[in-house]
Amino acid sequence: MQALLKLSSRIDAFTRWTGKRLAWLIVAAVIISAVNAIVRKTFDTSSNSWLELQWVLFSIVFLLCAPWTLLDNEHIRIDIVNNALPKTVRNVIDVIGHLFFLIPLCIVMIVTGVPFFQRSFHINEQSGNAGGLPQWPAKALIMIGFALLLVQGISELIKRIAVTRGLMPDPHESQVSALEAEVEHLVEAIEKK
Repeated sequence: MQALLKLSSRIDAFTRWTGKRLAWLIVAAVIISAVNAIVRKTFDTSSNSWLELQWVLFSIVFLLCAPWTLLDNEHIRIDIVNNALPKTVRNVIDVIGHLFFLIPLCIVMIVTGVPFFQRSFHINEQSGNAGGLPQWPAKALIMIGFALLLVQGISELIKRIAVTRGLMPDPHESQVSALEAEVEHLVEAIEKK
């Protein structure tokens, strides 16, 4: 199990490193969007390729940063119900969820995403919009994103099993959710007034 935990640690480091760098593409998308809007309003001209580039950048962040979201335990779930359950039940739910839902979903998306990308690549599929971008790079993001999510899901499964067996402390035990942190911030701001 120690070898698996070392592997999990390496996966986590890669996921965090990748996510922190790719998240900056949101800034690039905002800049491109702003410049495109200014050019369109000022010079009454635009390009579909700039619009589509914004979508691709957002897709990169959404798909390739999803593993980072999973790593930081910020994925969507019903926290009100989840937090009311005992820790052992939450651990079992996480193991079952990763093993029977997340990992199979990732495998299905990779298996179906590869031919989806390959067909697009082989015909050099282009945008249906005049002056648009090639479509195959965006379609490649599906298989890449789910492959990275699969690897991170395996890492999370390893850690959850280790936590359940008492081999390591829960890495999210002392974590405050983003919603809880926001509520605390609002309460502090109200109390100061």
